[in-house]
Amino acid sequence: MPVSASDPYDLAVIGAGSAGLAGAVTAAGLGLSVALLDAAPQTGGQFYRHPARAIGAARPEALHHDWAAFAALRRRLERSDVRHLPGHHVWAVTQEDGEQWAVHAVTGADGTAERSVRVRARTVLLATGAYERQLPFPGWTVPGVVGAGGAQAMLKSGLVLPGKRIVVAGSGPLLLAVASSLAVAGARVPAVIEASGYLGYARHPRALAAHPHKLVEAAVHGAALLRHRVRLCTRSAVTEVHGTERVAAVTVTRLDRDWRPVRGTGRRIDCDALAVGHGLVPQIELATALGCATRRTTDGTLALTLDALQETSVRGLWAAGETGGVGGTQLALAEGELAGLAAAARLHGHPVHEGRLRALRRRRDRMRAFAEAMAVSHAPAAGWTDWLTDDTEVCRCEEVTAGTIRAAVSGLGAHDARTVKLLTRAGMGWCQGRMCGTATACLAAGEGAAEPPAAHRPVEPPAERRPLAVPVPLSALAASPDEPAGGRPDTAPADGD
Repeated sequence: MPVSASDPYDLAVIGAGSAGLAGAVTAAGLGLSVALLDAAPQTGGQFYRHPARAIGAARPEALHHDWAAFAALRRRLERSDVRHLPGHHVWAVTQEDGEQWAVHAVTGADGTAERSVRVRARTVLLATGAYERQLPFPGWTVPGVVGAGGAQAMLKSGLVLPGKRIVVAGSGPLLLAVASSLAVAGARVPAVIEASGYLGYARHPRALAAHPHKLVEAAVHGAALLRHRVRLCTRSAVTEVHGTERVAAVTVTRLDRDWRPVRGTGRRIDCDALAVGHGLVPQIELATALGCATRRTTDGTLALTLDALQETSVRGLWAAGETGGVGGTQLALAEGELAGLAAAARLHGHPVHEGRLRALRRRRDRMRAFAEAMAVSHAPAAGWTDWLTDDTEVCRCEEVTAGTIRAAVSGLGAHDARTVKLLTRAGMGWCQGRMCGTATACLAAGEGAAEPPAAHRPVEPPAERRPLAVPVPLSALAASPDEPAGGRPDTAPADGD
């Protein structure tokens, strides 16, 4: 711990998921003073999200894979001197004097406590995870349509289901995990609708061979779906939701190889909820605001460019987990530990255990190769925009339709997401384009445009710098300069764990 309240921490870790926990306990174990900030009341992040103790869940581990890995990390955290700061919504990271960082946050369960906190540290580890990528379709604003990850979060944190009869749709391996979880929890899941297929994995035999446990995991999910009589429909998509007050049914349509709906193949499936998601997008706003270099991943999203020890292009700023490209919890654990080792070596000159370092890097590189194969196998193809009608809302915050965006492109000459944003307000609402950015960029690129190589597909808006990573009350911004600028937020909320 810092010697006094005014001393900076050696390392501020932002995000208490797998990567952040691994980085924090590794660094603390090597003698660094560490502050661990997270918006949630409990550690675990999205993957190890679990019910609050007040709910009284008898076996929270029943909804998780690899719970033992999280339990081990949590024990290490409890035994360490890491200062866990739950309920801290980090909205910016700044460098104050070239050698010291300031992490700015607002506190409270949802950030509405409106109390500003500033944590100073000599180095920073970003482990902020990812958020879901959503592609709009007619009816996706009807109550009962939830994100696939959101449905799983409802189940893990609140032990509730979004409906009784739930269709799971979109693209990516998360769908199988969500569907099996919902079915095991008692929901009726009539079908999993996957826009891609699984044959794409066959083009990456070395990545598959290096990860037999992934095949086992897929088999476990497959067995659960068979046991609960859940149909798996590949090369298909939900192209319309029926209902007004609540989801009543969905139309599922077959897709061609470019994700264009095949006419005459639509069929209706009755349900009262739809859990839908089209992969994950790295959450890198804090890093891009600092000018960190980014790279385009194989599914078109932006991730941070990192060196062999997880450092970003900005010295003293490391990143781990989904910020470097979506890859899952095992990859996040390896990257978090690597970053913790690197920070300790930089600050305290701890000799790096070369054997451990090589093992971690080999594991990371193998899992990163598999993640790349997974991403390219489920990457959205350009033809998905064909299932949009002109009335389909693309930007839900500002109620901007696909027709309005198309008119901006064809009639006003907009050819990029930024120009569309200026002309239509798409992406200017509460979420600041996190929900509609992909769709807006695709429509701005032109639906008839030739499809570029996968790594350069225009499925994401250009790298955008958001000065505020989360919504911040103006009162909190105004109060910030008057807050004590010491290393420790002395009146931080109590640890929720």
